[in-house]
Amino acid sequence: MRFTPQFLDELRARLPVSEVVGRRVKLKKAGREYKGLSPFQQEKTPSFTVNDQKQFYHDFSTGKHGNIFDFVMETEGVSFPEAVERLASMAGLALPAATPDAARHEQRRKTLHDVMELATKFFADTLASRNGAKARGYLADRAIAPSTQLQFRIGYAPGERFALKEFLGGQGIPVEDMVEAGLLVSGDDILVPYDRFRDRVMFPITDHRGRVIAFGGRALEKDVAAKYLNSPETPLFHKGDNLYNLGAARQAAHDGKPLIVVEGYVDVIAMVTAGFAGSVAPLGTALTENQLALLWKMADEPILCFDGDRAGQKAAWRAADLALPHLKPGKSLRFALLPEGQDPDDLARSGGRAAIEEVISAARGLADLIWSREIEGGSYATPERRAALEARIGELTGGIRDEVVRRYYRQDLAERLQQTFAPQSGRGGYGRSNFRGGQFAGESGRRFAPRGSFSAGGRFAGPNVRSANAATSQSLNRGPYQATSPQLALSPIMRGQRSAISRREALILQSLINHPWLLHDHLEEIAALELAHPEAHKLRAGIIAAYADYCHTDDPVAEAARLLASLKKSDYTKQIQMVERALTTKNVWGAQPGAAAEDVLSTWRQLVALHRKAHALLREKKDAELALGEEASELNLAWLRDVKARMAEMDGTEALIEGFGESSGRFQRSM
Repeated sequence: MRFTPQFLDELRARLPVSEVVGRRVKLKKAGREYKGLSPFQQEKTPSFTVNDQKQFYHDFSTGKHGNIFDFVMETEGVSFPEAVERLASMAGLALPAATPDAARHEQRRKTLHDVMELATKFFADTLASRNGAKARGYLADRAIAPSTQLQFRIGYAPGERFALKEFLGGQGIPVEDMVEAGLLVSGDDILVPYDRFRDRVMFPITDHRGRVIAFGGRALEKDVAAKYLNSPETPLFHKGDNLYNLGAARQAAHDGKPLIVVEGYVDVIAMVTAGFAGSVAPLGTALTENQLALLWKMADEPILCFDGDRAGQKAAWRAADLALPHLKPGKSLRFALLPEGQDPDDLARSGGRAAIEEVISAARGLADLIWSREIEGGSYATPERRAALEARIGELTGGIRDEVVRRYYRQDLAERLQQTFAPQSGRGGYGRSNFRGGQFAGESGRRFAPRGSFSAGGRFAGPNVRSANAATSQSLNRGPYQATSPQLALSPIMRGQRSAISRREALILQSLINHPWLLHDHLEEIAALELAHPEAHKLRAGIIAAYADYCHTDDPVAEAARLLASLKKSDYTKQIQMVERALTTKNVWGAQPGAAAEDVLSTWRQLVALHRKAHALLREKKDAELALGEEASELNLAWLRDVKARMAEMDGTEALIEGFGESSGRFQRSM
């Protein structure tokens, strides 16, 4: 046993329970005891007691009780050895070593931690100096504020070959320690070791206790071979066993915040700045088994957030394959794909917290991702190809080690296969009774048709869009079985969850396209509108640019045609199609071509007023939620309820914009 009873008793003697608890709970003396509000749940009347003589705490509201070790484990979400380590640090006690060798290694690690701390301060001071101007410019371009730079201890490594080496040498640090810490490059063919990091923005990498163990350096010059450079493996740092922002994220996850995995340092910083404190990133590699185990210690279902391009999709697939064998009851992953061409940093800057929340809230389960991958682009025109699909799925589920999870995965994927491929006669097929060991024992030669419907080209549209293609449901013999990209485009998993522009934003953009004269009269108002969807941002910028590029006439129809042609010529077709898809009905008369100016203006004013009010209410809702989280008072709860009620009332006013159109003769025409 690493910690002897004598050592633990010494810790208890040095640290009264009230001192340990007092870091988290405001305690008041009550006779021989202390009282305070429960740290485990919200309450108004103190029911939490601490007794230093008994070295004990008890929470009457939850029934939880224990000693200083139990309290740290409960409130900070750490294991017993980690709790002992934290309390020993608090008490100023050195941790005991099991053997003389272990003692030497522990002392060596402590020395290297001191070296890394000195290096961190050097890089931070250099960033703040005249030499750090270029690095500060880069950080400003990435919208990383000075306060955030201090929070993450970001620094700058100067371009000279021996700058850090000379600084550490002046502090009495031997070159051997600098090399062992990974700060210098050395070798048999290198006569004089030199700084590993030069002319790079430096991101300190910390362990679960917040101690710096490595660095990630981002190059400022474009022609550098490695854009990002990490510390090598050292006694302190094993990149496959750690995560960027691990310590802070673990505490956030313990406090109930979502645990989100992104791809890089700047992405983590953007997510934390936007309010997602439980954000982490791998350290220059794809996710490893050890990192996956770390994630599952912090949360049951971490959310993996990848870029929405093909590379991000493949990264999600690799993570899914890595996780499948290790799934346990209650332990899984969820996947969120960003809009194509955007990373979390882009999304945070363009859409803020609301845009990120929309992506995270639409995260899909591991089974969804596996299923989508297996059918993407596949043609299932023959029994052999369908059998191959079944075999692949059987092989995947067979690799799940936990028997219970494996059984449920087989059941889930069997049902998906049954929904996709069913006998045309309606008899037999891929029912549960035919599934054995991950394979299906259907009758040989039986003809199967996917449940769902086909487009005119014979491309399978899947069960989830059956109603949208009901008119073509009889055309089963027009083409082969096909699971294609158009089908998958309907799945948020495969094309990014923020695929749809909201109806209100679509109406705003449609009004501008069909009535460009609004730009002349309301340009500042249009440019200042908050738009949540990145593609809406792009299209608005394109509309403003196109409108400014040509001479205007008194013919509104001709102007609208000219604007639309200019947008399509400038490759805004995709954004225009997204607007059209968001508007499933044509009943907002004032946004349509041919509407009278009075109706257009009335519709526009209502749209803008609703849009501004919606964004204001969303911001107020976040403020109310934060206030309630900090203080669970009746006043804060009433505030949140009031905001939600006003949001519900506002939903009912959306229909008002559909009533405009009398000046254009709308109602007479509809008669």
